[in-house]
Amino acid sequence: MSDIPRVTPAFAPQPPGVTWPSDTWPGASEPPSSALQEVVDEAFTLDELAITNAVIVVKGGQVLVERYAGVREFFDRDPEPIDASSPLLSWSMAKSMLHMIIGTLVDQRVLSVHEPAPVPEWSKSNDPRRFITLADLLAMRDGLAFVENYEVGQTSHVIDMLFGEGKHDMAAYTAALPLAHEPGTFFNYSSGTTNVLSRIVADHVGYGAAYERYLRDTLFGPLGMRSAVATFDEAGVFVASSYVHATALDFAKFGLLYLRGGEWDGRQLISREWASNAQVPLSKDPDSDTFYSWQWWVTGDPYGTYWASGYEGQMISVVPALDALVLRFGHTSDLHYPDLRNWRSRLLSVLADQP
Repeated sequence: MSDIPRVTPAFAPQPPGVTWPSDTWPGASEPPSSALQEVVDEAFTLDELAITNAVIVVKGGQVLVERYAGVREFFDRDPEPIDASSPLLSWSMAKSMLHMIIGTLVDQRVLSVHEPAPVPEWSKSNDPRRFITLADLLAMRDGLAFVENYEVGQTSHVIDMLFGEGKHDMAAYTAALPLAHEPGTFFNYSSGTTNVLSRIVADHVGYGAAYERYLRDTLFGPLGMRSAVATFDEAGVFVASSYVHATALDFAKFGLLYLRGGEWDGRQLISREWASNAQVPLSKDPDSDTFYSWQWWVTGDPYGTYWASGYEGQMISVVPALDALVLRFGHTSDLHYPDLRNWRSRLLSVLADQP
């Protein structure tokens, strides 16, 4: 497609003398510039962005900005102020985490992305879904008739999957859907697709506690994401469409893993080849004028920015050309997602002007 930009994947090495984050992150020796502080202030004050609970800015492996605001609401107790220890919800940023987990299996040659996806519901010789590949699922080009709609009262497979009849076995719920398009031909963002991918992982690493151990051994543990907790459905499958809780700085560790090309403190957790495919856009989203790769979003900006994106504007933005990460957590309506992306663009422009 001619309107999809050509992207050359890029990474940024850990700067000499900068330690890798552990329970704490290295901080910058100088305070953030007034220009950077002004743009960060906007995240917490602009009406269009509604509520921002946290902003993290990392450059050169060092935290330039770490700011929190607001409270966590509970049904059964008083609200709690949000701070560095608060577990925040990923929503769909978990999809990008599943990308990493699938990468470990592809690197081991346990999975092949260009083979038909091993989904039992599609295995019959007369089922047109048997042609859906793992790559189609990763790119949200599987063709399944999944409706990703968050409006109550309208047709919504995502709401039915997460909270309704499909919540007990989310992959089975999605895998039962018919095709709406020929596999590989049409981009349709689908949380159900990610949960089908997650069940494929479970088929290889185990369900429930075994899957949880795999997440710990391959991702959370090596990165020191001690706060990270993944949610599983009753079938024992990680709800990778939506549910990881972690602190903002632990989410930043995940972003740093991709910024460093899959390396963590001298250890290659996923291959650079696999990490690079997160940056290569394959489809254009007509609603947002942004691009999609494999479980990651791509801006097409001059800095090579790509990001893990979650409902209501959660984001882990990876910016190779600036050796930077920008994370934001909060509650912004989809109507104002363009305002949120514009805020990020202003922030990156300021970072680009700094030494």
